[in-house]
Amino acid sequence: MRASFGLVFLLVGAGALAATDWDSVGKTWWTHIQFLADDRLEGRNVGSPGYETAADYVVSQFEHAGLEAGTKAGYSQPVGFTKVTLDEAHSNLTLMGGGAPVEVKLGDEALIASMMNVGGVDAPLVFAGYGLDIPEANYSDLKGQGLNSEALKGAVAVYLAGGPANIATELKSHHSSGAERAAAMKAAGVIGTISIPNPSSMDIPWARQSANRLLPRMSLADPAFTPPAAIEFTATWNPEKADLLFAGSGHTIKEILAAADSGQPLPHFRLSRSVQARVAVTQEKIESRNIVGVRPGSDPSLKNQSVIVSAHLDHLGVGEKIGGDGIFNGAMDDASGIASLIEIARTLKAGKVKNRRSIVFLAVTGEEKGLLGSHYFAQFPTAPGRIVADINMDMFLPLFPLRYLEVQGLNESTLGDDIRVAAKAANVTVQADKDPNANRFIRSDQYSFVRKGVPALAFKFGWLPGSPEERVYRDWYRDRYHAVSDDLSQPVDLKAAAQFDAILVSLIEKIANASQAPQWKPDSFFRQFAK
Repeated sequence: MRASFGLVFLLVGAGALAATDWDSVGKTWWTHIQFLADDRLEGRNVGSPGYETAADYVVSQFEHAGLEAGTKAGYSQPVGFTKVTLDEAHSNLTLMGGGAPVEVKLGDEALIASMMNVGGVDAPLVFAGYGLDIPEANYSDLKGQGLNSEALKGAVAVYLAGGPANIATELKSHHSSGAERAAAMKAAGVIGTISIPNPSSMDIPWARQSANRLLPRMSLADPAFTPPAAIEFTATWNPEKADLLFAGSGHTIKEILAAADSGQPLPHFRLSRSVQARVAVTQEKIESRNIVGVRPGSDPSLKNQSVIVSAHLDHLGVGEKIGGDGIFNGAMDDASGIASLIEIARTLKAGKVKNRRSIVFLAVTGEEKGLLGSHYFAQFPTAPGRIVADINMDMFLPLFPLRYLEVQGLNESTLGDDIRVAAKAANVTVQADKDPNANRFIRSDQYSFVRKGVPALAFKFGWLPGSPEERVYRDWYRDRYHAVSDDLSQPVDLKAAAQFDAILVSLIEKIANASQAPQWKPDSFFRQFAK
């Protein structure tokens, strides 16, 4: 690396690594989180005053980092939303059949997840395995499997989250996404779905999901984003109470979980009960914005190719108080990614790095609402020319020293080769996703770009199975993910965060200056999206 790349590029040698004051660099990174995750911003919910304050802060930091405005109107790309809030007091779920009707306890036994049909649903229930249709693997829970072709028509499909152990992760992940699942369900004639989380892979404990259930949901207001295959009703069922659904069917949730956890096929069968759902909501239009800053490319030809560096600015806002605290500060999710976005831009300016391709720094809104801000930007990009890569930072979790870096999308494109080189120079070992059933590659903003054919990577601090670091990582998900405890009081390894940013700077510089743009690997499932 050239010496002019600045302090952060000293990472490339062991001696230089020791000479860098990583604690100082990390403290600067932390100052951004202290601002963004402060109680005064009230969790940065989409359309809130706190989000607007956070957006203004990012604009000012982009200006100080020497980034040019990324839209014709400045640094902001307006995004319109329809905000939908469940009126639970006037909504209900009832199980019919098998004797007296059973009024479902919302919050305890089930959560109403979406509300496309506010008039109500009255339909039979069918257990459909994992509820997946994966043509590439010649697998379908929605066709055959002991059910006749009419079984799912007009029904609510009940399914277990996850997928068959013998099908590739990328296939399961893609077909588990909301749009793909809805399209497959719609084609099978399903009018509603009830998902049952598998306790062995639940990111968020049921009690916390229940506590967050009344937070508003949103969709993009632009008619261009009207979903082509909307399911009328969706709900999530507490796995500990799932036998309410299976009563009289001859099956139990224990049997189904045992089959899933041992890699055995799941049964498919009609349930003895039907479901009635009545849903009341309130709706309003709100505005938010993505923040876009550009470091123009220096090459007359390549400057019209853009490398996106992204993170999401929004979080959950304010919810039900737990222990006197109702603010979801989102320090790691994802003020940490925004802080890195800012510090990477500042480092490039300080090092006077020349980038042949343009580098676009993108702070998106609406990630917590379903990747909506990045979906909008990917559909209506303001980046110079063609987008060739997305490097996304969402909750990378610098909770312990950086010895291993887990990379989602590692083996899908040549970007995996690039991150291996950058990490090796820092004496960091790259790992593939160790928890593929969590579907993380499709659950953050990189997937909005992947669906447009753009190679992408996302990251988590890695660990070895059975290590103290694994315990810290899993404890964080159990105790802090989407909880009010994701705040400024949690322990964070500032030195490790600074070293992560250094690796990302090296990676981005490599992508921006390479003669050839990143390419999907020939055997990547996601290659099909490239135009």
